[in-house]
Amino acid sequence: MNLFKNIYNWVLGLSKKKNSEFSISFLSFSESFFFPIPPDVLLIPLCLGSRNKSFYFAFLCSVSSIAGGVFGYFIGKTLWWSVPDIEYSALANLFFEYVPGLTIDSFNKIKNLYEEWNFWIVFTAGFTPIPFKLITISSGTFNINFFMFIIASALSRSARFFLLGALIFVFGEKIRFFIEKYFNLLVILFTILLITGFVVIKLFID
Repeated sequence: MNLFKNIYNWVLGLSKKKNSEFSISFLSFSESFFFPIPPDVLLIPLCLGSRNKSFYFAFLCSVSSIAGGVFGYFIGKTLWWSVPDIEYSALANLFFEYVPGLTIDSFNKIKNLYEEWNFWIVFTAGFTPIPFKLITISSGTFNINFFMFIIASALSRSARFFLLGALIFVFGEKIRFFIEKYFNLLVILFTILLITGFVVIKLFID
């Protein structure tokens, strides 16, 4: 737990460094397949420190996260099995042991969900606090359609980071408490409503 807290504080400290563009890009990229701290932790202080660059930071965050997601997808597709669908590779077991949010149990459970909700599983993880790395790697592992994966990732990651950037650009420091306490709850509720609306429409069409 102390290690996780130290990593968290290190990420916060990056907001005071000069190479902030590189820091947010690297963090967003790596978080999509292994790094434990979400890019929001760095994106918020960077935007607060330079509100006129909020959308620029959100753009870097989005593009890097999507690129990292693609990297995670191909890790899952090419390096995750020793015996396809039967035995996990040494790399997979290493991830299961050391990367928060990745467990054998989570992989076993998510396989069935993909069959019914493939687009929405990716979108929900990209927009909400669900570990995105679990979805990027498992999408490749279970051969989810790559172009669908890209579209869902691009929409959800961009929506999350640009929404954060827009809130800070408009309201500044006074919105910080609201974001840190309620933002994740609101995006979860929004995603539930969005999926529910889709299901209702689908029922009427069918």
